[in-house]
Amino acid sequence: MKKLNLCLGKARHFFKGHYAVAAMVVFMILLPVAARMLVWQAYRHPRPPEGVTGAQLQSARERISGETRTLERELAAKTPRSYYLVINSASNEFSLWRGGMLIRNGKCSTGSYILLKNGDQQQWMFKTPKGEFRIQGKTTSPVWKKPDWAFIEEGLPVPSSGHYSRYEYGVLGDYALSLGHGYLIHGTLYQRFLGLPVTHGCIRMNDSDLELVYRTLSVGSKVYIY
Repeated sequence: MKKLNLCLGKARHFFKGHYAVAAMVVFMILLPVAARMLVWQAYRHPRPPEGVTGAQLQSARERISGETRTLERELAAKTPRSYYLVINSASNEFSLWRGGMLIRNGKCSTGSYILLKNGDQQQWMFKTPKGEFRIQGKTTSPVWKKPDWAFIEEGLPVPSSGHYSRYEYGVLGDYALSLGHGYLIHGTLYQRFLGLPVTHGCIRMNDSDLELVYRTLSVGSKVYIY
């Protein structure tokens, strides 16, 4: 029995790893029938930590279960029933949802976090903002009006605000959705870079994903970026 208890202790320690299920199956095959039952009970019903009674452990389980149900209800209440978009700026992925149903997911590109300085007076950090946003407007065949940083980045003099050199056609794809404050969801000429943090703060998508997002989301639809 002493050897069996030692074996059980080692087994339960091993089962804490990522391969718990596979380890359990292999271990159960190797043990005699009586010992299997003891291992199974030890794995399914571990003893509480020293100094903690079974009643205290059960109370903690019930409290956690109740808190989990409360959080699930709160999440369900805050989840839009219509279409919305979620952007993961860490992995550069998007997911398009309708309520709790996933419509499409895929790669996108977000801010590079590169810091651009113009002497000691101006600087720009190219990051995608995080939080809850709404679609402010939708445009087909968008035209990019280049901001000052675009000329400074290229080492060019900054023209006047209405100068023709500020306007570029065809670089944002066929569609653009505005998030406000100059941030857009748009297409790109450099689709091979999708999935990488390479933008100046906007969100880039490939042509087919962008078209679906454009046709699915309406002005006022929510966009969550984290």
